[in-house]
Amino acid sequence: MSIEWVNQAIDDLRAWGRAREVEVDADEVRLLCDYASDYLNVNELGDFTPETFDELLLSIYPRKVIAPPESAPETVAAARTLVAYLSEAGHVSAATVTLMRERLDDIATRMPGALADEANFGMAKSLFSSIGPESLEQSVAIPSGELPDLGEAPCDCPGCTPLPAVRLAEPDELRAALADVPMLAEEPLPGGDDPLDAWAARVARLLEQDTGGAVTGSAELDESLYDLFDMLYRLQVRVPVTVVGDYLDEIAGGADLDTVLGRLEWSGMLQVSGDTAELTPLGVWALREHYLSLGVEAPQAPDLAEADAHGLIEGLLEGVPTELAEADIDRWLSGRVPGEAAAELLAAASGAPAVARGIAITIVDRLGAEAEARIRDYLEDQELRPHAIHWLAARGLPAPQLTQEELLWVSVDMLALAMPAAEEEPEIFAENMAASGPPAHLIEEMWRVDHPDVVDVLELLGRSIPDGTVAKAARKAAFKARSRAIR
Repeated sequence: MSIEWVNQAIDDLRAWGRAREVEVDADEVRLLCDYASDYLNVNELGDFTPETFDELLLSIYPRKVIAPPESAPETVAAARTLVAYLSEAGHVSAATVTLMRERLDDIATRMPGALADEANFGMAKSLFSSIGPESLEQSVAIPSGELPDLGEAPCDCPGCTPLPAVRLAEPDELRAALADVPMLAEEPLPGGDDPLDAWAARVARLLEQDTGGAVTGSAELDESLYDLFDMLYRLQVRVPVTVVGDYLDEIAGGADLDTVLGRLEWSGMLQVSGDTAELTPLGVWALREHYLSLGVEAPQAPDLAEADAHGLIEGLLEGVPTELAEADIDRWLSGRVPGEAAAELLAAASGAPAVARGIAITIVDRLGAEAEARIRDYLEDQELRPHAIHWLAARGLPAPQLTQEELLWVSVDMLALAMPAAEEEPEIFAENMAASGPPAHLIEEMWRVDHPDVVDVLELLGRSIPDGTVAKAARKAAFKARSRAIR
């Protein structure tokens, strides 16, 4: 997806709402924009059409988002707010706005049924949404680490806190980006050397020498830039600016956050988008060069788009920030025809652990009917047959019926995929299970499933399901599964 235009759209929408005292459900609108970008080739707000809302709310949303039918009015209301903004901001014509509103009136009556119709569900959602209320491609937890406490400086020992592998921009892109750094317009780099080498030297001086507040406007803050940049480098994701503000307050209370953020953007090291901040590609590159100059191991992450299916899945499992993962997956798929991509991914998934198989399946779920023939090849694979059946059925293609045994197996498989996320956020998992977990009669039969993770899955259900009766059924089934394994 194009994160930049979506972020800007949400920022503008919030400002529009504040100016008119209109309540804006920014999270819901962001989800609509993200899906429109991902699946409907919407690259700016002006690309929205009445048909876009049809696809979003009656096809993509029911398939991807875990939401009860009664939530439809909230989603439609968010869409109406977006249309109002599109109208007032002049992104679409008055005639188009009229058609959009008429289309939303019709959608409002049909969306609850679409959300309730299991024929619309994607694989993860159709199997009782065990992972969480996220889109299917986000349902597989790609490890990226938790947000650290920015008030605590990292350990100085590289052996205790090894640096994560980072993705670097191409050198030519970095050199071109130097022209847009405000600091360098005021204080140009010396000529003669490779400008990237000169940039690395400039950043090293900012980190090592007493700049007296020349960067942030505060001598105290300048002295702590290394710790801040180091934490952002390790994190590799956007951080809420409020978190950065809390960190800065620990060092120099009373500093004006907007001013400091502006100065860090001026330096070329930080980029702020809406309510979040992250290192610029130039900042990541310069910090890595600095670490290397200190003799610290600073690995570079491979480009997963160039890997085979095994390498793509392994790379995602090792931990990739969500936006990078999305870009890697999109570029990996773009280099293959759908059938070839499906065959590679399913071959890698066969016999793999549940989490790896789940990543492969969720990527395959992005493919269209052009991949049908290669998907059918895996109807003979015991592990992948249920996934293949559901892929076919979800696209209205001829498919065998799932047997009860296959339904049980794939239910356990999807819950096994959910286990890492459930362990990290047990409260959210418990809420999801309370809302749409497997029924007791299904759980009672799971112990019979020949799946390597069945005991762990049942034990997870036993301690997570709020309904005491159903939780007890899960614990009893786990006992039976353990006994069966011992025999």
